[in-house]
Amino acid sequence: MAARDHRITLLSKPGCHLCDEARAVIERVADELGVAWEERDITASAEETEAYWDKIPVTLVDGVVHDFWRVSEKRLREALRSRPPHEHR
Repeated sequence: MAARDHRITLLSKPGCHLCDEARAVIERVADELGVAWEERDITASAEETEAYWDKIPVTLVDGVVHDFWRVSEKRLREALRSRPPHEHR
């Protein structure tokens, strides 16, 4: 399947400088490959805060954890080009 059939989710929180860096990488890759992406603030959800507070930023590809702390542009591109899309959970 084409890269554009995937979805990237960035889990972040306010004031997170690593989240700013991850957002820049995701925006660049998503724009170039035509992939939809969204950003969610984990502080809006007690469940996500508990699960991810020490790992942010967390990058999900099709609802599956792909990276945390840092986003590798190379790994993200490879995942979007090679992985078949999963159903959204």
